[in-house]
Amino acid sequence: MHPLETKQTVVNLKKKKKAGEKISSVTAYDYPTAKVASDAGIDMILVGDSLGMVLQGYANTLKVTMNEMIYHTRMVTSADPLSLVVADMPFGSFHISPQQAVENAVRFVKEGGAEAVKLEGGRKRFKTIEAIINAEIPVLGHLGLTPQSIHALGGFKTQGKRKEKADEILADAIEMEKLGVFAIVLESIPVELAKQVTAGVSIPTIGIGAGKYCDGQVLVFHDLVGFTNLYQPKFVRQYANLYPVILEALKNYIKDIHSGDFPGEKESYPISSKGTASPPYRRGYR
Repeated sequence: MHPLETKQTVVNLKKKKKAGEKISSVTAYDYPTAKVASDAGIDMILVGDSLGMVLQGYANTLKVTMNEMIYHTRMVTSADPLSLVVADMPFGSFHISPQQAVENAVRFVKEGGAEAVKLEGGRKRFKTIEAIINAEIPVLGHLGLTPQSIHALGGFKTQGKRKEKADEILADAIEMEKLGVFAIVLESIPVELAKQVTAGVSIPTIGIGAGKYCDGQVLVFHDLVGFTNLYQPKFVRQYANLYPVILEALKNYIKDIHSGDFPGEKESYPISSKGTASPPYRRGYR
């Protein structure tokens, strides 16, 4: 039996908070990652604009385009995951006008197959959030450290340490619930503030660097499994360290090629008794 049993929706996630059940979330940018995330029982997959840093090697997320995000969202949804799939609206895709934001959110649904969108920011984005929700597209909010605002924030810095900013984050969360967002990501804020926000709204809070009192947690897949040997933020817990395993596998592959050991008879196709070559094996993830 699949660990999720049924397709996850925004309604399911709200029910989980009401029942006191924690919510799991992870990023995915392609078919195989989405497949394994769903098979593991992850509640929500976020096709994050973090792919700009994780896959494209940029210093931040600001260069990621709508077309790139739709491309990766389409790869994720092609896995037909039972996880809820949320697409991250990239920088510039919702900043000009609510109409522009709705048009891009619709593209995520129609072209990418997304079931919801996420956009960063609080009170500055209220009209935009309302417009997308009025277009019948679920919205995941995002407060605290908003990576698309790093130039205005002065870098990747923890938010809400001062009372004035903490009060603003709490007030924005309460108002976003009223607008109809189905959940809110809380990124890099003090544990006490995240606890207060979580208690102050009836919709789920999804933490990343916000402590244990959130209703759920999200991590970048590549950080979680140790896919690279790059710097990891304080809030990351690595559940595997795949980089040295992959590195060693590639080194052994190179060695076997140089020595002539690969490919061997086992990996080669002989001529069949009827004089025709054996058909190639076609790999599939399904």
